[in-house]
Amino acid sequence: MDQTQGQEQRHRRGGGPLIVMPMLHRLLLWGACVSVALSSAAQPLTLPLQFDFGSGQAAAGYRQVLPTTTYSPERGYGLASEQPVKSRTRKGNNPLTDDFLTSTQPFYFVVDLPEGNYEVTLTLGDPKGTSTTTVKAESRRLMLHHLQTARGEQVTRTFTVNVRTPRINAEERIRLKPREHDYLNWDDKLTLEFNDARPCVAALEIRRATAPTTIFLAGNSTVVDQETEPWAAWGQMLPSFLKPDAVVANLAESGETLAAFQSEGRLAKVLSMIQPGDFLFIEFAHNDQKNRDPAAGAYRGYSDRLREFIREARAKRAHPVLVTSMHRRRFDEDGHIINTLEDYPDAMRNVAQELDVPLIDLNAMSKTLYEAMGPEDTKKAFVHYPAGTFPGQDQELKDDTHFNPYGAYEMARCIVQAIQEQGLAVGQLLRDAIPPFDPAHPDPLAMWHWPDSPNASLVKPDGN
Repeated sequence: MDQTQGQEQRHRRGGGPLIVMPMLHRLLLWGACVSVALSSAAQPLTLPLQFDFGSGQAAAGYRQVLPTTTYSPERGYGLASEQPVKSRTRKGNNPLTDDFLTSTQPFYFVVDLPEGNYEVTLTLGDPKGTSTTTVKAESRRLMLHHLQTARGEQVTRTFTVNVRTPRINAEERIRLKPREHDYLNWDDKLTLEFNDARPCVAALEIRRATAPTTIFLAGNSTVVDQETEPWAAWGQMLPSFLKPDAVVANLAESGETLAAFQSEGRLAKVLSMIQPGDFLFIEFAHNDQKNRDPAAGAYRGYSDRLREFIREARAKRAHPVLVTSMHRRRFDEDGHIINTLEDYPDAMRNVAQELDVPLIDLNAMSKTLYEAMGPEDTKKAFVHYPAGTFPGQDQELKDDTHFNPYGAYEMARCIVQAIQEQGLAVGQLLRDAIPPFDPAHPDPLAMWHWPDSPNASLVKPDGN
């Protein structure tokens, strides 16, 4: 099957039924209700945690995860899946890797953990067959992308995941929007999604990460970890490009301006966690430009707040990085991009020069990329789907601001390429041997692969 046809087929399936609250959310909500009713709270889990997946003999010192080991608050960990998860056992001499869990549909593994950064090590593969696994964490953060193992091959991969809550300190919390209360980003749990053609999970180890370097993200709907298919943003793709000792803490949210990011306590949350040597990426404009207050504007309130974010990060001895906002998908009759962001990208460029702050010019790179793709093919990077693509979708989805996973990944490729080209300090956190990327020659859609997560929504994110 052609990859483009495959993408169209996945979109027709929609990755499963479109439901207001996906099964994982229902299960965790039920668990939370049960835990309130328990007369005595479950004992907290002690790190490091080691899990042996499969029905064969469990490895010494490992907790066994059977297909029936579903999440409960009493246990504090377990599987969540709408479809059966199956165990496979191969004859061998290693109890840890001779068996594994697999499924034809995505499945989740959930662990109760307090806020912090956690080093996750997975053993993947089939001792007698092949496997293909994509791993997402929390709200669809891409950690491992389309990892394929040859027949009989098993591999270990390590990455670091940020687990957080809205708490800033004993008295303060982020003022979450109502839709955020069910997001997997904001609970005391680590959630891992195992997806793709044939995920084979043999073992999992979780340790407290030892002082990883953190990339904090401040931004809007083009940056945030979008919770549901088919929406996506570059911030949730960035973790897949990082070394194991680096982590992304994505505090962006749809509809945000610089002012709202402050007033809702999101900047305070960043500053409560950021450490010397960490990085703060800042990308705003799409919503800021709608503020017509005389004190607002690209060279007034917007620039002043950028300066404030930069001062606050530097006061913590962290490194601010400015990211100009990508263009909206708006072409003129000659196939050239029309600037709809007014003076905001130039205002950010000026602040970067004024305060000697590294600048990633995603605005310029997106123009190159869009024009290389052209008016029609750019639709494949945005949320453009005809009626009937998803269950219950009776109208066309047509959004020229928000990306689908393919478009979000291309934006992340631009970010990574700019880091490499400029030799920015944050480049030391990138994986080795990342191939170069030229926005004038985007990755062909035929080479792109994305297994849809089960949770999908037709509701457009805030912002435009």
